[in-house]
Formats: sequence, structure tokens, C-alpha cells
Amino acid sequence: MNNKPIGVFDSGLGGLTVVKEIKKLLPYENIIYLGDTARVPYGTRSKDVVIKFSFQDADYLISKKVKCLVVACNTASSFAGDLLKKHLTLPVFDVIKPVAEDIKKNRRERKIGIIGTKGTISSHAYKKAILKKVSKVSILEQACPLFVPMIEEGEIKGSLIEKVIEKYLSVFKTKKIDTLVLGCTHYPIIEKEIQNYLGKKVILINPEKLVAEDLKKYLQKNRMLTKSKRKGKIAYLVTDISQSFLKVAEIFLGTKITSKVTKVQID
Repeated sequence: MNNKPIGVFDSGLGGLTVVKEIKKLLPYENIIYLGDTARVPYGTRSKDVVIKFSFQDADYLISKKVKCLVVACNTASSFAGDLLKKHLTLPVFDVIKPVAEDIKKNRRERKIGIIGTKGTISSHAYKKAILKKVSKVSILEQACPLFVPMIEEGEIKGSLIEKVIEKYLSVFKTKKIDTLVLGCTHYPIIEKEIQNYLGKKVILINPEKLVAEDLKKYLQKNRMLTKSKRKGKIAYLVTDISQSFLKVAEIFLGTKITSKVTKVQID
């Protein structure tokens, strides 16, 4: 069990930001990453469809003998996270629970903003999870549908992304939030730009970092860490490979991809 890989899935390539954080904390672990690039995005799809796709993603990774499963996609975490935990026998980690725990632990109990895809925001998953942990808090949600395509087109700096950030986040300035949850795997790519707009006093919560920390604690506690002292490998599996695949993937991962990328069919 210890030397089996960690399974991570996302609707596309944004989940590589989660992989990046996992590798920082668990450098010796092997990872199998599954990006459902043929059916991306999940954020605009219905709840039933996202649940269906999420179980297909999970089943495929389970067939690869992973020791645990990380749902990197915020929309999948929102709609299918609890169901996956209920019906699967292996440990499942989503990006929402660690955020609620972090807010409770650090007692951020005033004005919290949450940004994400339309699917994530319409599910109110972050809001519900946070309110279960803390009661004296005001929560404001905002869907930011243009962020994902802009980031994937490489529009991550300059006047254009700054204007879109202002379009979506001006409401948070008006309401004077003190904390903002980056509820999409793409958003850490423009974290600095968001911070610059909102100001240094606003705390940005990066779910990718928190789920990586949650995963490490669990594996340590349950003695499931690999015994290997060699740098772990990442297997990249996708359901479609576009011409811009490597460019976009390397933006999220923060480094060059040197290993083979394999196209697979999961439906």
C-alpha cells in the first residue's frame, strides 16, 4: 500500500496546481494525474453530469491501483466530493473541507469572499462547509467565468486581466472583505494580481496548498507514506491532447514536463 501512487483528477489541467503543491510536501510519492481534457470544463455542466464524470474519473484511477484519491477539481469537489467519500473504500480528499477547517482554526470570522466557476458558486459548497465550522461570518460569493479561459490563453499579466479582475472583484472591495477563497485550481496562477487589486490586508486562501497539507497529515498518521527515498514520478493521463497542451500544463505545474503524456479513454 505505501508504495502505491497517489491519484489526482481534474476536469482539465488546472489540477496540476494541486500536483505542484503535493510534490513540494511529498517529493518521494508517485502521482498519477488524470485530466479529463476531452470534457473540460465541468464548471458549466449540471450537477448530475459532474457526478457521473467524477465517478468515471475515480474508477479509472482506482483501476491503476492508487492508494488514495485527490479531487483537485473544485466543481467535482462541490458536487461529488461527499458522494465519492461515501461510496469509495479508499481515502478521498477534496479541496473544500480543508478550507473550512483552516478558517475555523485561524478564526477568520468576519467577511469572507469566495470566487469560482459558475458550478462551484451555484453549489454553495464552500459557503455550506464554512458555516458548519463557524457561525459568526459574512460570506459573499462571486462566479468568475472569464478567468479560466484567460489563464489558459496565457493572459495572466497586464491590463486585460487586471480589468477582468476589477470587473469581478470590485464588489469585494465595496464590502471590505478580509479573506478571499480562491475556489478554482486556475486562480493561484493570478494570485499576485488578485492580491495587488484587493490589497495586502486581504488574506487569500489557496485550497491547493491546504489539501496537500491535509493529504500529508493523513498519510503520516496512517503510516501510508512511501518508503522510497527517490524522487517520485508523475504519470500524466489525459482524455484529449490539444496543440496548446504542454504550454498550458507547464503554466500550472510551474516546470517543464519531461515525461510522456498518455491519452486515455474513461467513459
